[in-house]
Amino acid sequence: MTAKYFRLSIAAIVLLGSLGGLADETSAQGTRSDYKRAEALQRRTANTVFKNRVEPHWFADNAQFWYRNKLRGGKREFIVVDAVKGSRGPAFDHDKVAAALSKATGKKCTADRLPIDRIEFADAGAIRLQVGKVVWKYSPRTGKAARTDIKPVDVEKPAKKRPRRRGGHMGRHWSGGSGRHDANSPDGKLTAFVKDHNLHIRTKDANKETWALTRDGTAGNAYYHNVFWSPDSKRLTALRLKPGKSSKLYRIESSPAGQLHPKLHVSSYARPGDARTTSSLYLFDIPARKRVPVDNKLFPTPWELSHIRWADDSKYFTFFYHQRGHGAVRIVAVDAATGAARAFMEEGVKTFFDYAHKQFMHWSDKAREFIWASERDGWCHLYLFDANTGKLKNQITRGKWVVRGVQRVDERKRQIWFTAGGIRPGQDPYHVHYARVNFDGGGLTVLTEGDGSHWIEYSPDKDKRFFIDTWSRVDEPDHVELRRSADGKLVCKLETADISALQATGWKAPMRFTAKGRDGKTDIWGAIYRPTTFDASKKYAVIEKIYAGPQGSYVPKDFSAYYWSQAMAEIGFIVVQIDAMGTSKRSKAFHDVCWKNLADAGLPDRVLWIRAAAKKYPWMDIKRMGIYGGSAGGQNTVRAMLDYPDFYKVGVANSGCHDNRMDKIWWNELWMGWPVGPHYAKQSNATDAHKLKGKLLLMAGEMDNNVDPASTMQLVNALIKADKDFDMLIFPGYGHGLDDKYGRRRRRDYFVRHLLGVEPPSR
Repeated sequence: MTAKYFRLSIAAIVLLGSLGGLADETSAQGTRSDYKRAEALQRRTANTVFKNRVEPHWFADNAQFWYRNKLRGGKREFIVVDAVKGSRGPAFDHDKVAAALSKATGKKCTADRLPIDRIEFADAGAIRLQVGKVVWKYSPRTGKAARTDIKPVDVEKPAKKRPRRRGGHMGRHWSGGSGRHDANSPDGKLTAFVKDHNLHIRTKDANKETWALTRDGTAGNAYYHNVFWSPDSKRLTALRLKPGKSSKLYRIESSPAGQLHPKLHVSSYARPGDARTTSSLYLFDIPARKRVPVDNKLFPTPWELSHIRWADDSKYFTFFYHQRGHGAVRIVAVDAATGAARAFMEEGVKTFFDYAHKQFMHWSDKAREFIWASERDGWCHLYLFDANTGKLKNQITRGKWVVRGVQRVDERKRQIWFTAGGIRPGQDPYHVHYARVNFDGGGLTVLTEGDGSHWIEYSPDKDKRFFIDTWSRVDEPDHVELRRSADGKLVCKLETADISALQATGWKAPMRFTAKGRDGKTDIWGAIYRPTTFDASKKYAVIEKIYAGPQGSYVPKDFSAYYWSQAMAEIGFIVVQIDAMGTSKRSKAFHDVCWKNLADAGLPDRVLWIRAAAKKYPWMDIKRMGIYGGSAGGQNTVRAMLDYPDFYKVGVANSGCHDNRMDKIWWNELWMGWPVGPHYAKQSNATDAHKLKGKLLLMAGEMDNNVDPASTMQLVNALIKADKDFDMLIFPGYGHGLDDKYGRRRRRDYFVRHLLGVEPPSR
C-alpha cells in the first residue's frame, strides 16, 4: 500500500465516522449531474415566464392605453385597453396588419411577430404604427398601410423609467416646507460667509461694510457655511462642526496587480464608540451683532442635528435632533429672543428609534402641520401634528399592521397614499399592499386586494384615476389588473403570467410555511426550496440560508423563475429561509428582540420553525442540518453553530462581522446601543469560540471595506486558542460578499462533503 493511498484511506475512515452512518438513500445526491443542473438552473429558467408584466403606453386622453405582450417562442401580441369602459382586446386585427405591412414594406411580416414599436389611433379609425424609424398609417377599412412623414419617437430612450422596487421601507424621508438656507438675507441687504473658520457678515450697500460675527472658530471646530436666516432678516442660525476621530481600517492586499510585494491599504472606518463629527447650534442677533446663548440640555449628544426652519413670524425656529444611541429624537423649538429651548415634539424609546428605515416627515408650511411616522403604539403608523405648537392633532393610521412607505401626500385633498404590511387580514404580513387615508384618519381605503405582494403604477393624468396592479407570491405567478384609484375596484383583468415553459424545466415552486415562534403566539414566516428532482419518498439534508440583519426582512415574497436558494437545493438539499424575531417590518415588539441582542439572530424561532416543518414534511432530515450566510448572515451562521451545536451541524460563514465592536458604527450602535458596554464582548463569536462542535468553513476577502476582515481573523485566533478544528478560505484581492462562482462552488462542496457524506465531483 502506497503512502498516498494510506493517507486517503485514513481520511475516508475519519469522514465516515464523523457522518455517523448516513442512510444509503442519500448516495445519489451531490453527484456530477446534480452539480451540472444547479449550475445551469439560472440559464435554464431564464426567459420562461411570459405575460407577467404590462408596460402601459397611455394615449393623450389618459383613458386608454396599449401594451405589448411577449409570448412563448418569441411571439408577441398587441393589446388595447379602455380604462373608462373596462374593456380589453386586440389593438387591431393582427393578420390584416401583417398583410398590409408585408405589402407596403416588401418584407414578410407574420401576425404573431409584428415589428411594431408604437401605436397611435388617428382620425377616421386609422391607426399609426411605428416600425423602426418609419411611421405607417394603417386603415382597417381599406386594409392598406401607407408611409407617413411623421417623425418617429425614440423608443430606445423612454421618457420615464419604471421603478423596479415594490413597496420598500420607509427610509429617511423628509418632504414639504421650506427650511431653506441661503447666504443672503431675505431682505437682500446682508450676506453671511465663512472666512478663516468664522462667520462674517457683509452688507450689500455701496460701502460693503464687513464684520466678523464670530472669532472663536478654528480648524478643529469651524463654523459651517450653511446658515439659516429668520424671515425678518434679524436673526441667523448656524452650525459649528467639530471633527470626530474614526478608527482605521488596515487591509493588506497580498497579490496587487503590477507588483510582487504586498500592499497596505489604510482608510478611516468609524466603529462603535468612536468620537463622531458633531454639530453645535448657534443663534445670532444681527442688529446687535452678538450671539444669543442657546440652552442645549435637550440636545446634548447629537447623532444628527438638522432640518432647521424658522417660523413665519421669526419668533422661533425648530430643528431635528437625533440622540446618539438612537433612544430619542426631538423636534426642538428655540426662542429667537432668549435662546430658550423646548421640546416641540419628541419620541423616547427604551430600545431604539429606527432612524435609517422608518423615519418619515412631511411638513406643510401652508397648513402649519406636519406628518410624522412613529411606533409609539407598537406599530409603525402616521401621526398629524400642529406645526405651531408641536401638539398631536390625531393619529392618522392605526391597527395591528405597519406603514411600509409613503408614496405621496396630497395637501389639497388632505390625503396620504402609502404602502402597508399586514393590512389584509389572513394574508402574509410581509405582503406589500397599497392604501389611501385622509389626514384625519378617516376614509382608509385599501386599494389592492390579491393575496400576494403588490406593485402598482398610476395612470399619468393629474388625478391618477387608474392604476395597474401587479401582484404575486413565491408560489403564485404574477397577476396584472387594472383598478380604479378612487376605491380600488377592479376595472378589468389584464394578464396572468404564463409559466408553462418554466414548468417544463421541472421547476418547483418554493413552499410557504408558517410556525409559531418562541412565545407560542407569533407567526414566523418562511419558505422551503426543493430540487427539481425532488422525491417525497427520500430523505434530504436541510440547509438554512440565514440573514438576520435587523434592518429588513429577507424571505422572498414575489414570484420569480429563479431564486439563489434554489440552486443550492438542486445539489440534493432542502433549503429554507426564515424571517424570525429581531428583524423588521412587523411590530415594534417583534423588532425589539434584536436590541443589544444581535447574537440572538432569531435562532430560537428558527429552530422551532424548522422542527415544525420537519414534523409536517418527513422528507426533511434535520439530523443533517446545515446553515450559511454572509456579512450579518456570516455572524449569524457562527452564532447558530455555537449556541445550537447539536442542531446545526455544518456551517459556512462568509464575510462575517463576528464582533460588533469591529464593525461599522451606524449599523451596530443602532441595534447594540451606545455607549459600548459589556454586552458587546459577551455577544462576540470570538468570546464563545470554545463552544464549537460541528464543521465550520470561514471565508473572507482580504480587501473587504464593509466588514473588517480582521473580525474573521480574530475569530480564527479564538478558535485556535480553544483548540478547535475548522476550515478557512481567504480570497486575495476580494471585497465583501464572495458570492462568485468559486465561492458558491466551495460552499456547495462543503455541504456535500459534510452533510451528504460524498466527495464532490472533481473538476
